[in-house]
Amino acid sequence: MPGLSEAIPWTLEAFGFEWDGSVYFQSDRIDDYADALSQLQAAGRSYACRCSRSKLAAAQAADPASEPVYPGTCRGDPEAICGPHAWRFAIDSRAAPVEFEDAIQGPCRQDCRREAGDFVVKRRDGFFAYHLAVVVDDARQGISEVVRGADLLSSTPRQILLQRALGLPTPRYSHLPLLVEPDGRKLSKSRHALPLAADAAASQLWRALCWLEQSPPPELAHAPVREIWAWAIPNWKPDRLKGIRERRLPPAG
Repeated sequence: MPGLSEAIPWTLEAFGFEWDGSVYFQSDRIDDYADALSQLQAAGRSYACRCSRSKLAAAQAADPASEPVYPGTCRGDPEAICGPHAWRFAIDSRAAPVEFEDAIQGPCRQDCRREAGDFVVKRRDGFFAYHLAVVVDDARQGISEVVRGADLLSSTPRQILLQRALGLPTPRYSHLPLLVEPDGRKLSKSRHALPLAADAAASQLWRALCWLEQSPPPELAHAPVREIWAWAIPNWKPDRLKGIRERRLPPAG
């Protein structure tokens, strides 16, 4: 959206975050993503899929509460490339479950074929999917550690499969607890969740440290952002978050 490319770095600066490189746009990386997809296709690790969303929704109707698992409908179908189609990553049927050690969540394991199925790496509308883009981006930028919300934890094994298939390094992962509504749902604009307030960055940063079980001193609640970080970085205790995937906001009032 217009203005966001300036607003996002400005908000990060207001909250005291720092970075040591330029801002990259995925729209400038299309050739890199296309090269990665070509590599998968040449290795027989990607295939065309013309399944529509309605068709996949019907296949999932038996258990609508579960995460969609692609049943492999277009595997081995040479006609799937005719007409509009997506591209999926072909998970080896003999592949062992992906296992990795998350710095916050501990040991993680996922049988991607059974729990996710062959996943999209390029959409029908021509856009490259998140999984492929983030794997290529991390490798290009030399990312060694990824810290993100626990809502993306289930995506990580699929990204590890892509890294292995493309010969890319796997970063170390840390998935922090997600702050959610009292009813367990994610904060969202559609439910009128308030945005971060840059003019209240210090107090919001202090509250975030409280939610993350870091017990910041009460006197820091009114300190400048730089002073809060000066305390928070050397006193960071990730062990307090072991295995915690969400923190619920207290009910209003």
